[in-house]
Amino acid sequence: MRDPYEVLGVQRDASAAAIKSAYRKLAKKHHPDANKNDPKAAARFAEVNSANEILGDEAKRKQFDRGEIDAEGKPRFQGFPGGGGARGGRAGAGGGFEQYNFRSGGAGFGAGGGAGFEDILNSMFGGAAGMRGGARGGGAGFDFDSGGFAPDLDQSVTMTVTLEEAAKGSEKRVRLPSGKELNVKIPAGVGPGQQIRLKGQGESAPGHRPGDLLITVNYAPHPHFKVDGSDLRLELPITLYEAVLGAKVRVPTLTGAIELSIPKNTSSGRIFRLKGKGLPKNGAAGDLFVTTRIVLPDGHDADLEALMTKWRDSHPYHPRSDLG
Repeated sequence: MRDPYEVLGVQRDASAAAIKSAYRKLAKKHHPDANKNDPKAAARFAEVNSANEILGDEAKRKQFDRGEIDAEGKPRFQGFPGGGGARGGRAGAGGGFEQYNFRSGGAGFGAGGGAGFEDILNSMFGGAAGMRGGARGGGAGFDFDSGGFAPDLDQSVTMTVTLEEAAKGSEKRVRLPSGKELNVKIPAGVGPGQQIRLKGQGESAPGHRPGDLLITVNYAPHPHFKVDGSDLRLELPITLYEAVLGAKVRVPTLTGAIELSIPKNTSSGRIFRLKGKGLPKNGAAGDLFVTTRIVLPDGHDADLEALMTKWRDSHPYHPRSDLG
């Protein structure tokens, strides 16, 4: 993944408010609902959310700035503590280079004055690695016998999905730390924090069965809905005349917009329940709770003010009378 600062288009010294503002703007721009004819919109939306997961969290942002985690939020290899002298290493799973520091002790591996090669092997493999063989060309040749050693070959990654993808199910591409990419089927109704296990798609080691890939699902923030278990909540702006006179208004849902009848004399804060329009769960579906919010026109409207003045003088009422 690209540098999260680059993804959100902010400077490294940007304030938390600037990051939040940039994220909201990009999330709205790239949301799949607003780009139904663009097959790449979902990938851009997911990238924006992944960047915000790091920069929008103060602790994670500091870790990233210090180089402790990468652009995907995964820990970077920091090297083994201590050690010195000759260096050896191996290529890491992410394409980087993991460096091991060995102390030769002066006369060669295993000599006095420091940790020998056998000691390091025992510390790395829990004493289960047996060494066989002898000197070859003046050096030591080693053969490793697992002898019951069971390395942890499982890999864990996170995947961010939209509420629409979680509700309907979908297929997404996930990138592993090794650089390999896989298409993963997301089942309908998957919840935040749930894991999808792909057998045999983890790391591999000679003499051992491949590990599994564990994918933890996260929900991307939605521009309209708030998640409440399997239910969804939505604030619906309505005009003053719609609240007074009643109206039919369009309400977004995860499966498309529907019409909601607003009765006459509807107050701001009234809640309407749309059954079955929430998230799937255990073969059923949650509900969508719509809360009305009366919005007045921008600026000063002399006609409206005159009307309200006349109405106030002729029809006074006291909605706060029970507050004392």
